[in-house]
Amino acid sequence: MTAKEIQKRNEKAQQLRVLQTDDGSFYVESAEQKIMYRVIFTDTDQSCVCGDFTRNSKNDPGFKCKHLLAVISAVQSGSVENAAFIEKQKPRLDERFITTIQGREFVLYAGLLDMAHMKGIRRISVEAMQYPTKENGMEAICKASVESKLGEEFVEWGDASPGNVNKMIASHILRMAATRAKARALRDYVNIGITCIEEIGNLDDVLPKTGFQKPSRKKAPVKAQPAKKEAPAAQNNNPPVSVKSDDQKTQKAAPEEATTPQDAPVLMSDAQKRAILNLSRRRGISVESLEQMVQDTYHVNLDNLTTADASAFIRQLQQAA
Repeated sequence: MTAKEIQKRNEKAQQLRVLQTDDGSFYVESAEQKIMYRVIFTDTDQSCVCGDFTRNSKNDPGFKCKHLLAVISAVQSGSVENAAFIEKQKPRLDERFITTIQGREFVLYAGLLDMAHMKGIRRISVEAMQYPTKENGMEAICKASVESKLGEEFVEWGDASPGNVNKMIASHILRMAATRAKARALRDYVNIGITCIEEIGNLDDVLPKTGFQKPSRKKAPVKAQPAKKEAPAAQNNNPPVSVKSDDQKTQKAAPEEATTPQDAPVLMSDAQKRAILNLSRRRGISVESLEQMVQDTYHVNLDNLTTADASAFIRQLQQAA
């Protein structure tokens, strides 16, 4: 290498940006500012990962590439910049998409889709494998395929029929089957073991069969009244009237009481109410609008929803656009 070439290389080296991560470890930016070359500069080791140093250092142990010269110049002039590695965060499921119902956690389909986009998704497709007809019991079957940005493919199936969906969405069997298939494929891709709430036909099938019941009020005992004595016939011209005893009255009233339901309807639990309020907030539904929706659908106030109606209303909010 001529003296002119050495001088030109030294001039280029002085224009390169040098960053230091720790003692003896440096990174030098290329002249095009596209990549960084790692340079080791210590008392015992002076090396660079660039091709120029790799080729020439074999024949000349004292060879110094422009990146190594840039480090030497920056150290002497004190123009080295401090740098630190930034760890790339792994995609995490947003807690806003996790709902807890009676102590059990469920994930929303929107949360799975959000995490899949953070991880990197190339495409998601759905194919209807069976359309609902009277011959197959109105059962729809769909196949979903999720392809990652690395070319990995995850395939899952989803089914829906009037027997495993809520009656409010029974007219959307095919769409529910597609949603379930996509939810299962997305769960495989993002490695989430929590059940997607859209996969469930009825919450009562997966939740413990316990609910809040109001204690029944005990009826106050009826005080026995003494039987009235019949007036003598001589003193009263009216025909004698037979007086029925309390036992006869009780026996006659027994069939009427038997037709009265013994237990009042079970009201929704606190967990169900929290789920309804959380879902309404996520969808921008005001408290007044929520109350009106309940009134229009079930003709009761929100607090008077039964467990079954609350489960159906939760599914309605989850399926809302």
